[in-house]
Amino acid sequence: MRIGVLTSGGDCPGLNAVIRSVVHRGVADHGDEIIGFEDGWRGLLEGAHRPLTLDSVSGILAQGGTILGSTRVQPSHLRDGVARAKKYCEDLGLDGIIPIGGEGTLKAARLLSDGGLPIVGVPKTIDNDIACTDVTFGFDTAVSVATEALDRLKTTAESHQRVMVVELMGRHTGWIALHAGMAAGAHAIVVPERPFNIEKVTEVVRERFDRGKKFAIVVCAEGAKPEPDTMHWEAGTTDIYGHERFTGVATQLSRELEHRLGKEARPVILGHVQRGGTPTAYDRVLATRFGWHAVEAVHKGAFGHITALQGTDINLVPLADAVADLKTVPAERYAEAETVI
Repeated sequence: MRIGVLTSGGDCPGLNAVIRSVVHRGVADHGDEIIGFEDGWRGLLEGAHRPLTLDSVSGILAQGGTILGSTRVQPSHLRDGVARAKKYCEDLGLDGIIPIGGEGTLKAARLLSDGGLPIVGVPKTIDNDIACTDVTFGFDTAVSVATEALDRLKTTAESHQRVMVVELMGRHTGWIALHAGMAAGAHAIVVPERPFNIEKVTEVVRERFDRGKKFAIVVCAEGAKPEPDTMHWEAGTTDIYGHERFTGVATQLSRELEHRLGKEARPVILGHVQRGGTPTAYDRVLATRFGWHAVEAVHKGAFGHITALQGTDINLVPLADAVADLKTVPAERYAEAETVI
């Protein structure tokens, strides 16, 4: 068989591990030919590709980023390019395409799948917000990086008797903030799923100082917002892809806490460092399993599906189910983190 593979959307630790797994399973075990499309969907729409061999993927298992590159493509360009992409696939003699990406990538994959392309998706996002899979690769690495940063910030916060407000990734879901905040023992955590009450956040931090503690750590997902009309809030605009441009919850929240508490509060925005670098062992294993099962799905003709971790098994889930809803943090998870606001 001839199989195409691409990476789209934001980069994520473990992407190269999936690519390597696809090539190893396809070439070494099935005698397939693997084609890598460059820069995500753009490579498929413009016919930019290169062959991937065992030598091509040698040494990339622990490498961050993606050797194929990644870009975002406007939805209108994808809709207009379905026929062109289908023709490229036919000209190349492709038997299957394996796109690796998050919510936006999988929605595009469904569009192309509905247009007749042989798609088997692999879910990728550090936010862990893809439905139907228990975990996505990249999440464990992002949480580990964020936890280490929070551990380090505790020492400087205590030395200077400060409140540190740490902004982690999570546009629509708070999985990274919840897990990293719990792992590091944060004193308050705010997430996009539930607007935070500024009075409660302030009180939690104030009570900590009243007990003689010298510092506090507040963790917030980038998409977190206050309850309406409870504090001054600068709203953002949207970019060309329709994504909200956030205005900095850590900056705004630290300013408000400093004003209310009379304590020095500093914003720390961890940003894209959560995406980069070497994937953890867990993410390498999960990414490798996803790649292996994606190749098997192509050989079975199980198109229009994604690979998904359910329990300890890798199963196939329809693309339509995977993109129907985001996997948000459920209310019961707040109860497990006693200091969640």
